[in-house]
Amino acid sequence: MRNAGLALTFFLAACSSGADSMKSHTHSAHDRAPLAETTDAHSYSNPREARATHIELDWYVDFERQQIRGSATLNLALAPGAKRCILDTRDLAIEAVTDAAGLPLVYAIGDRDPFLGSPLTVELPHGVERISVRYHTTSESSGLQWLTPEQTAGRRAPYLFSQAQAILARTILPCQDSPGVRVTYQAKVRISNGLAAVMSAENRSRADEPGVFRFEMPRAIPSYLIAIAVGDLEFRKIGPRTGVWSEPTVVESAAREFEDMESMIDAVESMFGPYRWGRYDVLVLPPSFPFGGMENPCMTFATPTLLAGDKSLVNVIAHELAHSWSGNLVTNATWRDFWLNEGFTVYLERRILERIYGDRAAQQDALLGRDDLSQTLKDIPAADTRLFLDLTNRDPDDGMTDIAYEKGCLFLTHLERSVGRARFDPFLRAWFDEHAFEPVTTGQFRRFIIERLCNNDIAAAEALHLDDWINAEGLRRDAPDFDASVFAAPTAAARLYESGATREPPADAANWNTAEWLHFLQRLPKTVSVENLARLDAAYGLTQRTNAEIAAQWLENSVRAKYEPAYGRLEQFLIGIGRRKFLKPLYTELAKTPEGLARAKAIYSAAREGYHPIAQGTIDKLLGVTADK
Repeated sequence: MRNAGLALTFFLAACSSGADSMKSHTHSAHDRAPLAETTDAHSYSNPREARATHIELDWYVDFERQQIRGSATLNLALAPGAKRCILDTRDLAIEAVTDAAGLPLVYAIGDRDPFLGSPLTVELPHGVERISVRYHTTSESSGLQWLTPEQTAGRRAPYLFSQAQAILARTILPCQDSPGVRVTYQAKVRISNGLAAVMSAENRSRADEPGVFRFEMPRAIPSYLIAIAVGDLEFRKIGPRTGVWSEPTVVESAAREFEDMESMIDAVESMFGPYRWGRYDVLVLPPSFPFGGMENPCMTFATPTLLAGDKSLVNVIAHELAHSWSGNLVTNATWRDFWLNEGFTVYLERRILERIYGDRAAQQDALLGRDDLSQTLKDIPAADTRLFLDLTNRDPDDGMTDIAYEKGCLFLTHLERSVGRARFDPFLRAWFDEHAFEPVTTGQFRRFIIERLCNNDIAAAEALHLDDWINAEGLRRDAPDFDASVFAAPTAAARLYESGATREPPADAANWNTAEWLHFLQRLPKTVSVENLARLDAAYGLTQRTNAEIAAQWLENSVRAKYEPAYGRLEQFLIGIGRRKFLKPLYTELAKTPEGLARAKAIYSAAREGYHPIAQGTIDKLLGVTADK
């Protein structure tokens, strides 16, 4: 069970005396890195006493047993008199713990909490500043997904990928699994079946070591950004710093779809400072990946549902790239500060879209986001609509809603419009530059606004309504809005269906882009008739659309209206795609009627094995399905 006495406690960022008193085996520059100024309710670890600064991973990837075996060796920065180091683990099999000389150390594994896992407490004899944990992952290690060849795009080889955010790094390696603790890392990964490995790090592999891959991340990162994938992978270069990895059957289309990545980097650098991570590559994963993208440094992990063929869904790539500044470079100190990652990143994403694709594209994206936020505000408890969200005794995934993303972005947009871009852009760049490679809190950002944007003018700060934005429920009535005229045609077309009369499909829809189609489909009345859906389908082939965003919204409308010609495609879609953004609304809509719930459970029984554990957990709960089913 969770032990409050083991909750992660950090030094104040300004408390230099404590940081200076710490010692480490190596990497002394990182010992003085600022720590978060708050506690993390989602970690057992004790960095105030013994803090990990560097991790060396020695892994063997065993596809036959579906486990990673090996060791994690941690360099520690110790406070005077430190007697123990506490690491986070969950569903790992710990085999031994030793010091740098290989001598055994006394350790204990605490009770298991469903969210937090179990604390691994290692006793530290005097002078021990480096510990090695030998272990292997288990079938319950939910940060890893092992795929059979049949579950991949090429169907030729098995595949492994990790997903550590928010607190699943502890299911992959023993670590201090808090975003407020940053480590450098290096890894040696051994594979016996001729596949390729990639990680969220620089590849330092040697040509004379077949089946051995070496990686190094010299910049300190939080544990949730440690990532690995192993599969039948090929690479395509895009620009001097950019490229795409994927299975051979996908890599060419991915390279064409994401050919603007280098321009995106240039755009952000021109506004908010240098890209500090060396390379920026994208790995397109198999369909079971539960998210749109994951911002692992040096290599974003992305869903293949982004491959629309017309670059209409590359906003997700813009978003993950933006994390190279907001999230990876400057990181939320705890998961209740999550909006500092995602709200900032959505704001940067739209600035990228504006710079590369024009203001109209950015306005359309912002309006779709505002619609999503409006629905979220209706769907979740009022207490969860605060930016600075209390997640005590809760899974941090509970805070990963449109509140963090869209309300957080609106707050920054409000600041930008209040002072103008000429002042706001240098302010935001200063935030990134002055907090680079540091954890930050909501309180720190509030103080930074008052000091740097308001020049410590209390009246000016009060005029920005900071506390309302950060701590109040809901959304202020004067929150920023966007130019609705960019959706004039689909809005007008959707209104024609409100009367319930039979309508001819809108003739101009043939020229609509993805955003316009989504806006139209989301605004069709819930009472739209089967006949009208059939006419739309006949005119525009909506049931067979390969654009995943359009297909998901169309199928949701079809389920609501009981449009049976779409049911075959619905089953195919739910079995073939594991992205939680699409799964949850479709299963939710199905579950609203008894016959729909029966259909949902039948489809899920066939689809569940191919979903990632994160998606399984969501749909299990939604449908009332137990794990053994």
